[in-house]
Amino acid sequence: MRYRPFGASGAAISTLTLSLGVTNLARGVDAANDLIYSALEAGINAYRLETADPVLAEVVGQALSNVDRKLLNVSLELGAGDGRKGSARDFSAEGMTGAIDRCLHVSGLGWIDVAILEEPGEDELPQSSLNALKALRATERVRFLGVSGESEVMDAYVSTGAFDVLATPFHVNVDWRIRSRVRAAREKDMAILAYDYFPSELDTEKKTMELNQPKKGLFGFGKPKAAPVAQASTFAFLHRTPYWNAEEICLAHAMTDPAISSVLVTARDAERLNALASVPERDMPPGLAAQIEMARVAA
Repeated sequence: MRYRPFGASGAAISTLTLSLGVTNLARGVDAANDLIYSALEAGINAYRLETADPVLAEVVGQALSNVDRKLLNVSLELGAGDGRKGSARDFSAEGMTGAIDRCLHVSGLGWIDVAILEEPGEDELPQSSLNALKALRATERVRFLGVSGESEVMDAYVSTGAFDVLATPFHVNVDWRIRSRVRAAREKDMAILAYDYFPSELDTEKKTMELNQPKKGLFGFGKPKAAPVAQASTFAFLHRTPYWNAEEICLAHAMTDPAISSVLVTARDAERLNALASVPERDMPPGLAAQIEMARVAA
């Protein structure tokens, strides 16, 4: 595993962050523990709780209890309820403070490194909520504040300078607006967490071939023929590279960007996790970065 600076905090974070949700509890506590232990053995020191579910927090806290807390980076996603059906978004001062206090109480983690607000709307954070977040930082229950999302309102949150972390989609074909947002966040010394590194639009060769195909005529008739350059510049090579699969290439690409502190990954079991954890130790094949750039421009 490799490590990078976590923004301007002075701490180091593994290039992979294991994202954990209530679905990881479906196979039982023992299976969830095995997954976290495998992550620790792979050198992963960063973990994200996708919800404030107290059972999830307790399992994660117990699994991490034998590791020096100062060596870990644990983030909590706020705004998604407790992750169970019917849970409502809650960015109220009482809701966020209660969620964090419950997680800390049952987990024994001592503090949350990053409280990440999940795509708050433009008018979804009243002053009382902002004051509550400041109070959580002042009492060191939370070390850093972050925002997560891809909508245009993220630009406003980045520009405020009130947040330390930006969680954003980031992949080989990501929109230029997001790339610009990442640059703006880095200029403010924000740490960048990348997610959705392997979007569904790239998960089959057929889909990659269709990304930069010309549209049909005015009334939808005809079957236009792609230009030779366009045919040669699709992301189909993601599925044709020897000894690499498409997901591995996309993950490796995200980690090559110096702006990215860590990439969020999910895993159902230790076998998949270990496969993902091996990617940081591999060098991308020569010329692959150039192919990615050509395909991105053409798409």
